[in-house]
Amino acid sequence: MNHKETFLYKRKQNNNNDFVMWMAFPGIYSFSMSSLGYLWMFKTIDMIDGVNIERICSDTEKTVFNIKDVNLFGFSFSFDMDFLTIFSMLEKYNIPLKAKERTNEPLIFAGGPVVTANPEPYKEFFDFFIIGDGEEVNLTAVNICKKVRDKNSALKLLSEIGGIYVPKYPKKIKKLTKKLSECIYTPIISEDAFFKNTFILEMSRGCANRCGFCLASYLNLPLRCVPYAELIRTIDLGLSNTAKIALLGAQISAHPHFHDVCKYIYEKIKSGQKIDMSVSSLRVDAITPDVVQTLVAAGQKNSTLAIEAGSERLRKVINKNLTEDKIFAAVKTARENGLRGLKFYGMIGLPTETREDLQAIIELGRKVKLENKGFDISFGFSSFVPKPNTPFQWCGREDTKTLEEKSAFLKKELHKIGITSNISSIKWDYWQAVLSRGDESLNDFVLEVYKTGGKLGSFKASAKKLNINTDYFALENYELDKPLPWDFIEINPGKDFLKSENQRLLNIAT
Repeated sequence: MNHKETFLYKRKQNNNNDFVMWMAFPGIYSFSMSSLGYLWMFKTIDMIDGVNIERICSDTEKTVFNIKDVNLFGFSFSFDMDFLTIFSMLEKYNIPLKAKERTNEPLIFAGGPVVTANPEPYKEFFDFFIIGDGEEVNLTAVNICKKVRDKNSALKLLSEIGGIYVPKYPKKIKKLTKKLSECIYTPIISEDAFFKNTFILEMSRGCANRCGFCLASYLNLPLRCVPYAELIRTIDLGLSNTAKIALLGAQISAHPHFHDVCKYIYEKIKSGQKIDMSVSSLRVDAITPDVVQTLVAAGQKNSTLAIEAGSERLRKVINKNLTEDKIFAAVKTARENGLRGLKFYGMIGLPTETREDLQAIIELGRKVKLENKGFDISFGFSSFVPKPNTPFQWCGREDTKTLEEKSAFLKKELHKIGITSNISSIKWDYWQAVLSRGDESLNDFVLEVYKTGGKLGSFKASAKKLNINTDYFALENYELDKPLPWDFIEINPGKDFLKSENQRLLNIAT
């Protein structure tokens, strides 16, 4: 299938087929074209002399290069369940799943948040992993593989590079953190992207809020912001190719020039330029009249607010220092300046959560609805999943039955007061927790799950068949001095800081 694509950079003409690389996205084409990190990696490698790179998605039917001509095969690994699609893509091209069973096949590697946080459940399937921000080390890895065609020699060399984990040569690995001097943006715009013809740009990386459960925050510390002049130059590049732009970042409103960027866009709209702009989500303190007016002028009708928990006590426990007064003020500002609705994002099953905390969510919804008649209020919830390299990595989940009861209670009570809510699947979240805190014993487990269909029942049956106690990974509260599977990855702030933060936050509860 031919897709209409607009390249925003000048491609290198690599006519020789001497070194061929496939850059794979474990999902369909439309999703891949809205994945900023994946497209940016493709662009930077596409600019290397003598490298022919091709994008491969789960629905790719015809490839330019034959698998026998491919020297390097890289995967983006952003979500825990991506392994299912990755395995099916390897099988599609007749590549043995385990690295030790491959001989003449290309080197297979992965990068992304899942394997940066904890690659151990997948270590037998990849020749190497990129740990951390991959913009620069990816290029180093490709160049090494281009120069050194013997697989073992290449892997030995790769194992000596900071930020590359080669399971064959285990050692301490330092997670890479890139300075954001340049702006990462969508280098290829497509009509067939999930966000059609949308130019996405990254304003900031990381989040200084440091919520106790949040991998996106801790994995990307410190908070880094793209310089203002670079942002404006990038926005202008995007707007010269499309009218749709999206600002990305875990904490974009913490950018020191966020309001200036909004003003810049607002003035362009007021002077007659058609711009559709969206933002990933907003902090409560970013809901100011100027920001809301810009969003409304740019066609956004609703926005998302992450409040995480219903009670002030529980918000303090997770390090989300957000008062009820601030939430009400934000809703009022949003309504008075033209937004039609807000979606509150929260989490159930957080450490120390009580029935009172759940009741507080209902009360919050009731009060907000009462004070803002005609304004659309909805809630979205997921359940707590302990993530590596966060202060709550030692905290187990509540059992599935308890969480499903909480989920049903919330849905029913919010429905009674006319508020719609979406809650993620508690059963799938359980398996996500197993994979998050898993160790190398899970390699055969994920393989068995894949071979038996990858549905919910496959997870349970595979654990039983292989005699794996998955509750240990998902539900157990770990001792603070327990060695963890991902300890070999050095991430700032280190384990000692996470321990002290764990104690500080959980002590608030008592």
